[in-house]
Amino acid sequence: MAETKKNLSPPELVGRAREQVEELFGKPVEAVSGFEQANGDGKGWTITLELLELPRIPDTTSLLGTYEATLDGDGNLVGAHRTRRYPRNQVDPTQRQEDE
Repeated sequence: MAETKKNLSPPELVGRAREQVEELFGKPVEAVSGFEQANGDGKGWTITLELLELPRIPDTTSLLGTYEATLDGDGNLVGAHRTRRYPRNQVDPTQRQEDE
């Protein structure tokens, strides 16, 4: 289990999430797309990450996955799951609606 460390800064928490999710799923993190307190109590955090699930040639056809990782207040991973899988070149339908 990961070491216990108090008062982690947001960049430290995100870094811990990246490391632990990459190790757990065996896939590289491409980007961090979200960060928030899980319950608003400051004791847990939800980090949204984009992982490269299936590299393809050309790169625009590679498959990415959006994952939500939950960390406790010490930065230890307590849960993670994929919320979406999509080709890299796909436009986000939510974003498209906002632009119209």
